[in-house]
Amino acid sequence: MTSNTDIQFDSAGNIGFILLNRPQALNALTHDMCRRLDERLQAWGSDPAIQAVVIEGAGEKAFCAGGDIRALYETGKKNHRDCWTFYADEYVMNARIAHFPKPYIALIDGIVMGGGVGVSVHGSHRIATERTLFAMPETGIGLIPDVGGSYFLPRLPGKLGLYLGLSGARLKAADTLYAGVATHYVPADRLGDLKAALRAAPIRDAADVETVLKGFVADAGAPSLAEHRAVIDQAFAAATVEAIMAALTDAGGDWATKVRDTLLTKSPTSLKLTNRQLRDGGTFTFDDCMRMEYRIVCRLMQDHDFFEGVRAVILDKDNAPKWRPARLQDVSDAEVERHFASLGDDELRL
Repeated sequence: MTSNTDIQFDSAGNIGFILLNRPQALNALTHDMCRRLDERLQAWGSDPAIQAVVIEGAGEKAFCAGGDIRALYETGKKNHRDCWTFYADEYVMNARIAHFPKPYIALIDGIVMGGGVGVSVHGSHRIATERTLFAMPETGIGLIPDVGGSYFLPRLPGKLGLYLGLSGARLKAADTLYAGVATHYVPADRLGDLKAALRAAPIRDAADVETVLKGFVADAGAPSLAEHRAVIDQAFAAATVEAIMAALTDAGGDWATKVRDTLLTKSPTSLKLTNRQLRDGGTFTFDDCMRMEYRIVCRLMQDHDFFEGVRAVILDKDNAPKWRPARLQDVSDAEVERHFASLGDDELRL
């Protein structure tokens, strides 16, 4: 096994194993972890001795709760361009996973949010357990659902992706399967046996992985999202965030009202950027989605809302961010457009 402690690599049989090893930080990704993961995937992608990759998180609480937001906050306060470097390296790694030529199996046992989604959802096999808790909560801290969110969220059934990306709603195992975030459900206490079976099997392609998984999959239960699907598809089909809010109000009922009230707590700028990002991303290639996201986050690292959102939600934990501007109607079309403009020589290179 090779290790820098925070991320560890091993191989057995013809499987490469990755362990995100920061359980005390819910396995949040550091800049170094992103670079090392990308380097290893490059090597394994062309190594005939490795026919599939398994990635998991240490401990029982989280697969990966996201990027190291505290570190980004501190870095950005000093020099926003250092944040650009982190995002560039992370997004290159996300694209490496999306284009990985071999089965990539993510054991999403526990919390999977933000950057953790980026190192799991683009793989061929995403295994949920009873401990899985998925979310893309970025609009609540002045960001956007990035790490390829522009690509995978619009491609979920109906308008589920817009709902998840705008609201930051949390999904448990059955709903991750219903939404298409996860591909299989395996009880947590069987993951060790699953890894042993993968090590022992002659894995050559995705079909061989499926054959192994058939011996471990179980019923995750009924998805709670199903009963709200009609409201989601109707309300989030509206073209603007303001129209989505109005549609949720018109829908009535406790659930729609709660979703609307949740949206009202998010950064108005992030909501408008996310709405545009996800609608555009539905027609883009994966790499073009990553280039678009990079333009947006580079601009956000120079804005107010990210630093205020992190302060309120993660540092001070008062959950009372003072967004600027504070109202949706005060976020102009020109301000939204500014975040999507080319970075010129600083464009993301994939």
